[in-house]
Amino acid sequence: MLDADSIIFDLEDAVPVNSKSAARELLRRMMKGLEWDSKKELCVRINKTGPDLYSQEDLETVKALEKISSIVLPKVEGDASKVYEYSGKNVQGLVETAKGLMRIVDIAESRGAVALCFGPQDYANSVGGDVSAYSSNQSIISTMVAAARSNDLDPIDGVYFELENLAGFRNSSVIARNLGCAGKQVVHPSQIAIANEVFSPTPQEIVDAERIVELYERAGENNTGALRVDDRLIDAVHYRRAKDLLTGQR
Repeated sequence: MLDADSIIFDLEDAVPVNSKSAARELLRRMMKGLEWDSKKELCVRINKTGPDLYSQEDLETVKALEKISSIVLPKVEGDASKVYEYSGKNVQGLVETAKGLMRIVDIAESRGAVALCFGPQDYANSVGGDVSAYSSNQSIISTMVAAARSNDLDPIDGVYFELENLAGFRNSSVIARNLGCAGKQVVHPSQIAIANEVFSPTPQEIVDAERIVELYERAGENNTGALRVDDRLIDAVHYRRAKDLLTGQR
C-alpha cells in the first residue's frame, strides 16, 4: 500500500468519455473486493456536467460506497453544500478556474467542506496563461490557505507535473508548506516520500517545539509572558505555534 494519507480515485480527466460507466463499475468492485487501510482517507473525483452541476451517475455511485469519505469537486465555482447534503460525503473543492478563485470563500464555507485544493493546469487554461506561472503561484496559494484556514479546512497544494524532476517537486512542496498548506497532491509514487518528509515536522522541529512549550509554561508560572530562548524572543504566538506542531497541525 502506498504511504499516502489520502487516495483519490479519478472518474474525471483520467477516464475517457466513453469509459465513464466502466470506471464507475471498476470503482464499485475495488471497494467491495479489496481490503483498504482504515486509516487512509479514500476520495473520488467526480465529473462536472454544467455550472454548479455534477454527474448524477457519479454521485449515486459514490453515495453508495461506505468506504469513500470524500468527494473531490473539480472546477468548483461556488457553494457546494448540495453535494454534501445529497451524498453525505465530505467535500473537497478543487479551485481550477478564475471564477472559482473569485468565489473561493463561498466554496470554503460550503457545508461538509473539509479541504480546498488548487489545480494549476486547469486554472492556467481558464485564464489563458501557462502552467509554469501557476504551479507555485504564491499569491493564489496564499489566498487558498487563508480561505481554508479561516474555515478550519485543510489547504492542499496542487499537482506538480514534471515526474522526473524531484528537486522541482521538493521546491514546490517547500513553498506550499511555508505558505501554510497542509499537504500536496501527488501523481506518481516517487513523489510520496518527499511530500511526507516536507509536510511532517523534522526531529529538530519537534525538539524545538517541546522546548518552547516547556519553557513558556514554566515562565507562565512566574507571570512572565515573554522570554528569550537562545537568540529568539518567545511569546504567546510562538507558544501556540509550537503546540500546534506537536498536535499535528501546520
